[in-house]
Amino acid sequence: MIATFGLGKHYGRTRALADLDLLVPRGQVFGYLGPNGAGKTTTIRLLLGLHRPTAGRAELFGLDAWNEPVAAHARVAYVSGEPALWPSLTASETFEFLARVRGGSDIAYRTLLIERFQLPPDRRVRALSKGNRQKVQLIAAFATRAELLILDEPTAGLDPLMEVAFRETVIEAKERDQTVFLSSHILSEVEALCDRVGILRSGRLVDEGTLAELRHLSARTLEVSFRGEAPSLRGVPGVSVVEHDGRRLRLEVTGELAPLVSVLAQHPVESLTSREPSLEEIFLHHYREGS
Repeated sequence: MIATFGLGKHYGRTRALADLDLLVPRGQVFGYLGPNGAGKTTTIRLLLGLHRPTAGRAELFGLDAWNEPVAAHARVAYVSGEPALWPSLTASETFEFLARVRGGSDIAYRTLLIERFQLPPDRRVRALSKGNRQKVQLIAAFATRAELLILDEPTAGLDPLMEVAFRETVIEAKERDQTVFLSSHILSEVEALCDRVGILRSGRLVDEGTLAELRHLSARTLEVSFRGEAPSLRGVPGVSVVEHDGRRLRLEVTGELAPLVSVLAQHPVESLTSREPSLEEIFLHHYREGS
């Protein structure tokens, strides 16, 4: 559904994106992670054919995003991080206008989404809060039942209750075999929804895979309590002491656990807990590496 090959973009001397190779198959929810300025929105503008690439190319459904945008757009719905709507139209009028421009919309599903997102449909856009304007975009996009949904910071301005409604709607889209490209810096949202994740740093894709794959390559966190003073674990291969608090140690372990277990066996361990890294820890690990 999405393919990029050596995709890059410079604005003057500023590198916004470099050497992006990405494949997103049908029916997948792909999370695109990075802080502000990492290149997420630039990527989306290139995918939509809004900006010409400096290098490489982007394809949607096998169509060149820059040279064949009209054919590609007929199968795409897009939500921007900053709603730009017509202030004098009501939400309902906006839905009707966008449906006519696109050539149709699932009206029954749109009605369901209006209720789910608790949107006042007869209020003019100028009178809507930022969160409600974002709901207008989301409802219009999901009601198209488009094959590919490209969402740029889609929950900006939504309260926690509406974030739950958004997640429910994304899951429904996936069940219909729609593809979702979700650009976000909200790690819990990506962790809850996405099949695969790409991490962008300073315009470069620094890691990509399923959460299981990313966790396998990242450090495991262990917390160990001892009956007496915690020993020094300096020199144990793959072990980094994150916190030392008297009788307790918090460790990050990469690679095999066997060397650490051998050392711990020589000391009076009271308790030991181990957990896989969260997406937040994986993300921060990449950014600490690059700092």
